Amino acid sequence: MTTFSAASQPHGLSPQAVGTGLLAALVGYASSVAVVIQGLTAVGATTGQVASALLGLGLAKGATAIFLSLKLRMPISVAWTTPGMALLATATAVQGGFPAAVGAFVVVGALIMLAGLWTPLGRLVAAIPKPLASGMLAGIILKLCLAPFFAVGQAPGLALAILATWVIVGRFARLWAVPAAVAVALAGMIGQTPLTGLGWAQAVPVFEPVMPVFTVEALVGIAVPLFIVTMASQNIPGLAVLNTYGYHPPTRPLFLVTGAASALTALVGSPAVNLAAITAALCAGPDAGPDTRRRWQAAVLCGIGYILLAGLAAVAAAVVTRQPPILIEAVAGLALIGAFGGALLGAVSSESERTPALVTLLVTASGVGFAGIGSAFWGLVLGGLLHLLHRKT
Repeated sequence: MTTFSAASQPHGLSPQAVGTGLLAALVGYASSVAVVIQGLTAVGATTGQVASALLGLGLAKGATAIFLSLKLRMPISVAWTTPGMALLATATAVQGGFPAAVGAFVVVGALIMLAGLWTPLGRLVAAIPKPLASGMLAGIILKLCLAPFFAVGQAPGLALAILATWVIVGRFARLWAVPAAVAVALAGMIGQTPLTGLGWAQAVPVFEPVMPVFTVEALVGIAVPLFIVTMASQNIPGLAVLNTYGYHPPTRPLFLVTGAASALTALVGSPAVNLAAITAALCAGPDAGPDTRRRWQAAVLCGIGYILLAGLAAVAAAVVTRQPPILIEAVAGLALIGAFGGALLGAVSSESERTPALVTLLVTASGVGFAGIGSAFWGLVLGGLLHLLHRKT
């Protein structure tokens, strides 16, 4: 097991780690902020509540990454749960509105903490068959991945410009393809709907506390699927990325700190924060410098970058929420195409599990709920039953 004691750390900032950390923050924010805004709006958040949630997320991601990286001397990157936000974006509004969704966010944070304190819970999530978890994730994000192409029929000029930018930039610099498409989308949106009435005072984000409401519908329809998606598609892959580069952090402090931050910032409308996967590869890999003992600096600078970007929360919320939903979904869908491909591959790669996984995918993608509970939960339930039946035959 690789360990990194404080005494063994070299002194001084690594310029390569600094540059990579700031790049990771910019890419992580620009690539998926539209998904977050779409998810929050879908569960009833107002523009002010969206800005408050983005502010809380930026501060939570930054503070937890800085704290954990300094404490463990490892590149611990923290992100918002992009697949979880896609789940919210495709969910139907729950009874109780946004306060009920906030109650679910609080529960998700508590469950993440419980996974750190009580290891059987973490093992239970990890025991969900990978094809079923992948099928659920693919079903969640399928609708959003189709949105860029639906947008061509509704807003052809801007939609085609966004798609062309994504294709051309992706040909030469894949990492920048989605941020470049976001930049084109924002420019087009501002041109179509100028930010009239947004002065300096309105451009500064402020917290809007939300009193959580706890309902069975929101707990089963939002909290349980959001927790499973966050653990299965963010925390577990995030740990795997760190292990790939020789870092083996203890899971208890990771889950306790990110879970506590999630539960606390949920009170201002923020969903969960968790271990990063894509930006983790940037901060933990060779891009952050040849010396593995100094790569923790990249995660710290990434955290600082997220805190600085939190200042854009009100502007981002105002720009995006004033636009037709299809344009927001189009940008979000481009950010999720890679994730959809990986999830689809994970769902169908095992022939013996293919039918249960595809049923999970299709039920989840259908959007059909029952008893007020969303399709993601029922997709996992039905797929799990088929999984058990196939094992017995």
